Amino acid sequence: MIIDLCNKADIKIIVDGLNAYNLDKVAALSPIWTPLEFCIKNEQGDVIGGVLAGINYWNGLEIKILWVDEGYRKQALGTKLLSYIEKEATKRGATMAMVDTFDFQAEGFYIKNNYEIIGEIKDFPKGHRRIYFSKVLQ
Repeated sequence: MIIDLCNKADIKIIVDGLNAYNLDKVAALSPIWTPLEFCIKNEQGDVIGGVLAGINYWNGLEIKILWVDEGYRKQALGTKLLSYIEKEATKRGATMAMVDTFDFQAEGFYIKNNYEIIGEIKDFPKGHRRIYFSKVLQ
């Protein structure tokens, strides 16, 4: 046996294998993955922020990236994006949201938006924390 780099076909086999195992244990509530990816543009049409997320097959909204350009921060654009994606996810059946961030990124932002800390990794990266959040969607 050898360990080798994955190609796209290898990745599909791995993902399909995990999905088959998971779905054998707990039935899917929705399609495997429903992407939810939105951006905010300024008056010139430049992307100044966005959110990359999706709904998993157990109706969980998984937020992978939420970003706002530094020049546009402190204008509630992050909150606008978060609220928008939560509403879109809820319309599509999501019941829970989950996200992780670092203490130097958006810990206070998610707390302010009613996300609950459910775990953390201390001293990662060195001198910081990685924080995991969840929120029940209504």
